[in-house]
Amino acid sequence: MAVRECDVVIIGAGPAGLAAALYASRARLRTLVLDKGTPGGQVRTTWSMENYPGFVRGMTGPELMDRFAEHAKEFGAEIMRGDVTEVDFGADPKIVRTHGGEEYRARAVIVAPGAEPRTLGLPGERELRGKGVSYCATCDADFFEDLDIVVIGNGDAAVEEAMYLTKFVNSATMIVVHDEGILDATAVIRDRAFKNSKMKWVWNSVVEAIRGDGIVESVVIKNIKTNERTELEANGVFVFVGTVPKTDFLRGHVELDRRGYVVANELMETSVDGVYCAGDARIKYLRQVITAAADGAIAAVAAEKYIHEEEGFREMVLDPEEPVMVAFWSPASQASLDFLPTVERVAEGRRGKLNLVKIDIYKNQRVAGRYGVTEAPTMAFFRGGQLVEKVCWPTNESELAAVADKVIGG
Repeated sequence: MAVRECDVVIIGAGPAGLAAALYASRARLRTLVLDKGTPGGQVRTTWSMENYPGFVRGMTGPELMDRFAEHAKEFGAEIMRGDVTEVDFGADPKIVRTHGGEEYRARAVIVAPGAEPRTLGLPGERELRGKGVSYCATCDADFFEDLDIVVIGNGDAAVEEAMYLTKFVNSATMIVVHDEGILDATAVIRDRAFKNSKMKWVWNSVVEAIRGDGIVESVVIKNIKTNERTELEANGVFVFVGTVPKTDFLRGHVELDRRGYVVANELMETSVDGVYCAGDARIKYLRQVITAAADGAIAAVAAEKYIHEEEGFREMVLDPEEPVMVAFWSPASQASLDFLPTVERVAEGRRGKLNLVKIDIYKNQRVAGRYGVTEAPTMAFFRGGQLVEKVCWPTNESELAAVADKVIGG
């Protein structure tokens, strides 16, 4: 098994992963991006990007993602093909393994696997996938030139994709669950769709089945108000009903919600130190290219800070042969500020036998939390890289000195 070490491994080469790669490599971190497909993720299936700032006339998804990848490579990021199937975030360094047997070890990992099209589970959907059932307009539009298709979905993505399809097809009929004239798309997209002569509409309805003998021939439609069922001839069915996160390989390794999305805070930190999540795979309000890119930038900066802090903590606290007294203090705690001179006197009196490291718990919440430090002042004593004593709110110099001498004496 081939083993390779780097500073940051990024899983996924969509806009979040590529933005993270740009920021991480620019920070002089050895950065490796793994993705089983072509860089760009779902954005590569988008025919027109009209709302990415700076491109007034728009740009295709593939063009934008190629620019993302080129920019990341310019700063030294390496982008490789690799289908990640296994991770070990408890190891030090963290381990990422691919289907091909390669193993990558990194000090921090950014997961940005993105999401994939949601399926409906309709009768005939799985059987006819690739035989008239599609989830990607950009990929398959030209196969349906001058044919009649059905589009399932009524949000921004569904309506935009349907309008793109009208460049090729004879007609695109949207099956909409709402009353006539009501879509989940934004007003500008909705108005543009209603003016498109190739767009047709079936309101208050859902698709119950997709039929065909080896190829799509029709769909069964149910009116949800009358329960009437009709069969509509169609040469293809395009499904645009959202996405599901590609996080199965993360189950049991980081916290996920019931839908499979990664739980991460505003710094993109997951439930595991040194593991970050960016993009559509995490719980978030808005899933767009621009928000994915922002996630990636934040994750990379947070990862760089984590690596720097871990290096410093290891060098100052875990690696020294002599015992180390760590003073956890806070600028918001007058008691800890008042006690720092006492701490310094105790350390000075044991110069050469005891090292002193001061850590602001406000700026280093993750390190403080790792050792159960919730208040200041707290004194933690380390020997041989292990926590051996901890004193919360020491009352006086004598008490602290006694603990220090105990640790020094072994």
